[in-house]
Amino acid sequence: MENLFPFRAALNASTLFPYRLGIRDQLQVAAEAGYKGIEIWMKDLQAYAEAGGSVHDLKRTASELGIEIANAISFIPWADDDAGLRSRGKRQTEEELSLLAELGCPSFAAPPLGTVDNATLDELAVRYAELCELAKGYGVAPILEFWGRAKKLSRLSEAAYVAKQSGVTGATLLLDPFHMYTGGSSVSDIAHLNGYRIGIVHANDYPASPARETISDADRLFPGEGIAPSSELARLLHAAGYEGFLSLELFAADYGGSSALEVAKRGLSAIKQTYAI
Repeated sequence: MENLFPFRAALNASTLFPYRLGIRDQLQVAAEAGYKGIEIWMKDLQAYAEAGGSVHDLKRTASELGIEIANAISFIPWADDDAGLRSRGKRQTEEELSLLAELGCPSFAAPPLGTVDNATLDELAVRYAELCELAKGYGVAPILEFWGRAKKLSRLSEAAYVAKQSGVTGATLLLDPFHMYTGGSSVSDIAHLNGYRIGIVHANDYPASPARETISDADRLFPGEGIAPSSELARLLHAAGYEGFLSLELFAADYGGSSALEVAKRGLSAIKQTYAI
């Protein structure tokens, strides 16, 4: 019986960082490689707009290429313990979401950026709710992300609690195998989620060495090339009813002479093989 790939594949622009491509070229690579979507980085969209690029034209280009803008990677200090910093961050939020709304991007990642050492999960829930309320006016939803090395909001269970306590209708989570590993989350925790609570899933793998305590983003591997329980992850996502994007997010310094298109194609093949059911 032929294996089923019940998800959609996206390319996170971080994977192409060694090539220093502009956002328009990133779209082209993703489309030519065969992806259905792309996860952009806010800094690339801002650089494009600041150089005089038309966001409206970029949206049209994505549509013509058949590439969906799946999500944006942003770093807004919504969770920081410093109330003044959070307040100043509102201007950043408004500026970024104006661009994302014009592009037609439905969401952005909301990780626990900054100093969160003294925050309780209930306080983070209130701060997340405030971010969602601000974002509502732009029609762009914050996807709550946990970071394995964060002082708070480092586990899937914590993110699920914050999302629930926030009272935000339709709050969703960003899942990332690397952060689950570094933060000590169990893949089995996904069994407690419904698919509609998952906003997007990052696709990656990691080696047995360096150790969990010292491994870095640069050590991430293509799906299927490390020790991540990828088959179990795929099974649980499918059982939860998730049919959204698996977005290839790597942070390699280089790819040994491979072109951007070759890397993108390699990643797509790895995703479809590794996360097949």
